[in-house]
Amino acid sequence: MVPPGRWRNSAMSPMTMLLAILFLLTATARAGSSVLGVDFGTLNIKAALVKPGIPLEIVLSKDSKRKETAAVAFKPTRDSKNNIIAEVGTFPERVYGGDALSLQGRMPSEVFPNLKPLLGLTWSEAPDQAIETYKERYPAIQVVQNKEMGTTMIKSSAFADEELPWSVEELLAMELANIKRNAETLAGKGSLVEDVVITVPAFYTAEERRAIEKAAALAELNVNGLISDGLAVGLDYAKSRTFPEVTSSGKPEHHLVFDMGAGSTTATLLRFQSRSVKDIGRFNKTVQEVAVLGVGYDRTLGGDSLNHVILDDYIQKLIAKPALKSKGIDEAEIKGNGRLMSRMWKEVEKARQVLSANTETSSGFEELLPDIDFRTKLSRTEFEALASPFADRVSGPVNEALADAKLTIDDIDSIILHGGAVRTPFVQKKLEDLAGAAKIRGNVNADESAVFGAAFKGAGLSPSFKVKEIRDSDIALYPAGISYIDGGKERKQALFTTTSPVGYNAATKQFTFKDTEDFTFDLYQSVDNINRPVLKVQTDNLTASVKALNTKFGCEQKDVTTKFSFRLNALNGLPDVVGGFVSCEVDNTLTPGSVGDSVKDWLGLGKKKDQDSADGDESVEELEAEEPASSTSKSAAKSATKSPKSSKSLKGSATPSSSKVPEKPKKRTETIQVAFSTSTQGNPQPSPEEFKRMRERLAAFDRSDRARLAREEALNVLESFTYYVRDFVDNEDYSSVSTKDQRTEISKLLATTQEWMESSEFAKATEAVLKDKLAALKKLVTPIQSRRKQDLERPSKVKALRSSLEQTQKLMEMVQDQIERASAAQSKASEYEASRSEAAAASAIESGDNDSSTTDAPSPSDDFADLEEPDASTSSSTTDAPPKYTDPADFSPYTDADLTDVKEIYESVSTWLEEKEAQQKELKSYEDPVLLVKDIEAKAARLSTVIQDLLYKKMKTPPKPKKSSTSKNKPAKKTKTKASASTTEAPGAEESAAEEKPHFSTVTGDDDMPTEEEILQMVADAKAKQEEGHDEL
Repeated sequence: MVPPGRWRNSAMSPMTMLLAILFLLTATARAGSSVLGVDFGTLNIKAALVKPGIPLEIVLSKDSKRKETAAVAFKPTRDSKNNIIAEVGTFPERVYGGDALSLQGRMPSEVFPNLKPLLGLTWSEAPDQAIETYKERYPAIQVVQNKEMGTTMIKSSAFADEELPWSVEELLAMELANIKRNAETLAGKGSLVEDVVITVPAFYTAEERRAIEKAAALAELNVNGLISDGLAVGLDYAKSRTFPEVTSSGKPEHHLVFDMGAGSTTATLLRFQSRSVKDIGRFNKTVQEVAVLGVGYDRTLGGDSLNHVILDDYIQKLIAKPALKSKGIDEAEIKGNGRLMSRMWKEVEKARQVLSANTETSSGFEELLPDIDFRTKLSRTEFEALASPFADRVSGPVNEALADAKLTIDDIDSIILHGGAVRTPFVQKKLEDLAGAAKIRGNVNADESAVFGAAFKGAGLSPSFKVKEIRDSDIALYPAGISYIDGGKERKQALFTTTSPVGYNAATKQFTFKDTEDFTFDLYQSVDNINRPVLKVQTDNLTASVKALNTKFGCEQKDVTTKFSFRLNALNGLPDVVGGFVSCEVDNTLTPGSVGDSVKDWLGLGKKKDQDSADGDESVEELEAEEPASSTSKSAAKSATKSPKSSKSLKGSATPSSSKVPEKPKKRTETIQVAFSTSTQGNPQPSPEEFKRMRERLAAFDRSDRARLAREEALNVLESFTYYVRDFVDNEDYSSVSTKDQRTEISKLLATTQEWMESSEFAKATEAVLKDKLAALKKLVTPIQSRRKQDLERPSKVKALRSSLEQTQKLMEMVQDQIERASAAQSKASEYEASRSEAAAASAIESGDNDSSTTDAPSPSDDFADLEEPDASTSSSTTDAPPKYTDPADFSPYTDADLTDVKEIYESVSTWLEEKEAQQKELKSYEDPVLLVKDIEAKAARLSTVIQDLLYKKMKTPPKPKKSSTSKNKPAKKTKTKASASTTEAPGAEESAAEEKPHFSTVTGDDDMPTEEEILQMVADAKAKQEEGHDEL
């Protein structure tokens, strides 16, 4: 125990307190944050929101649907002749989802669906096969190449020719921004949604993952993580379940998620288990673990490929029609017709979905081509025969996943189905043949499980939420390594395999370079046996660090070691650099037990073996270059590792009598961190200036959308007002309050406005112009409307004001009468006080004479006479002085000044009303009135206010309290002496003392003034209430 007075001062410094406060404020600000999970599919986008008070809620679309079609469309601005108006700096109308698809039949070149397969694709020498497939399915869309970066762009005819095409990332950013707005609507007014976790196919390469990250950044979303579709489904499956505990000899469960969507198919083999781990202090806790063991995939097996099978069948049947043969229409012409292909693509998708539940479907197209209708039928048997090549590919991803995990189908507990295309009957039949019908499970939501898993992952990453602890890990799927120059030759070193874990339990790989001067090396990802560069690393201070080791510690250059550590990034699964350092061993000049050792031990920088044991939790794997090191270096390293053993053996064999063998000098390692910079490799990335331009253009598009909504609202108001004015001119009710010239002027302006609305200028009109047109019409119409309204409302308002004046007059008369009666009562009270004083003086003289004579003894019959209280008239002389009734307020709370104020306002309002009425009678009905309703209401309100103040004064005046006698004896019995007359009070004083506050009555301009009878009744009720509330004395 520390002695008294030796306690260490543990108070925080001001800077520490400030940092703690800032941290708390930041944590509090983020406590109300929201996290969005997005399942970005080829056909549909689904989103789930996690917010305090909103746990895992699906974000609905504008049409209240649980999923939004992954499509955006530009609706060009057209003039009266249906010509597109495209000017630089202007933007067309933008629509999303189902509204966008509904435009495909009319403007197929401006609807952009299913953009996901185009992410991250480049045009090296020829377009990618995915680009060609997209152009074949949507021939009207202008897919072009960005010549500077080689990326895929889309040209829209809704913009001017000078406008740059839109990149796929920009179009996807629009869809993500639309989802973000819907989520903020769900979160509530003023809420911001900025953090997101997005699902991606497990087979996405570095280019594709970066493309989705760039699209999210353009939509102003912070990507907290990318999660594979299969792992997301696994998290959703695990969040409500508990699995066997492997630390208690439990056997883990293995489930395979078969996800077949519109664009691709993946099979993800997952291991589910729980583990007991160390918690705070001596306690343990059980956590769930979900790990990906293997993944198989087919990039082109999905609902779209099955749709294409039906589409080809329909086209062949259409070509076979004699009407087309007679017109010479061939297959190429049909496939090049954008409007026709969009109609057929929409219908074949519907046919495939119908065949999932029915054995036959029929499709019909009216006017598919000029004067040509087309109708056809398709049975499930015919469809399965057409799709048989695709059916054989269903088992491929499953077998690949099993091979990666080194398991067999018998080791799998179940196959979890996910995705819209898994409802296809032959797909489920193939899986049943592969694993058995008992293992096919539909125990997750096939449409929404992935988005729920992504949202759960986002909530777990956010400090704002506390969720069930599930440790998840994915796999790299693509091998990765480093490429560097050694001795003038390019060398490669593998770092990660296809099954290297990503996320929890990810391994860190450490590689030693021979370089002692600044150099560069690349990280690559091997895709289809092609090494694609991912990241370039450039050291910044390696040369200076080696020199510093030599200067400070005497390290020779040949003894310096350069090492870099690598790990798969938990955010996007790509290889990344953790850090680098240079080091060398030097003689340890510090003696054992020295102050230096003590300080290092206290700081946790103790002996090497202690550090090794402390860092045992993190697996760091040392890698060696493929070229073998020299024999000298090997032998040196070998001898260095054996030297501690030899010293120990010598020490153990020595005898006390023998001389001590001198110990070899101890070594310590000096390290300096290597600073480095990285640059993205692979597909050319936009420069900061280009990225800023893209973001600003999207922001301008958003402003245009908001302005368009405001313009549409102004347009609707203008159109509805023109219809009103058209009826207004012909309405006879307004003829009496307007002249013929005024109506003619309105008619001319109305005709001019309607003619302008039918011209080409109307389409270009801004919100301000529309509002100006509306204001010009209202300027002529509003005065006539106002006069009509005044004529309708004025009589009732004048009548109410006159009634208020009459009631005010009666109230003034009542108050005047009360003041006069109070004055008379005051005079009577003064006379009563004078007579009472004379009676008291006479009684005092008579009492003195009786006391000087003999005292009367009490009679036996009056044994209790001395217990009675003295008479009030006699006790008052020795206790309290008699009250003085000289204050007029004892009789009335009102004064002549109060009445004067009311009279002045009454006379002012009366005079004003008479003058205005006279002026109004002299005006014509079409002239602007002088007696306005608002002025009448203001005068009525003024009258009401002064009356309220008068009545409130009556309420605020409290009754005069009665003075109680200081004697505790009972009042004396009344006698027939003259003194008993002194107990009688004046009638006026009693009446004044009994009065209390009257009830308060609110009088407004719209209410009638209370009548005189009502006021008197209120005063009487208040008086009765006061008398009931007083205790008898």
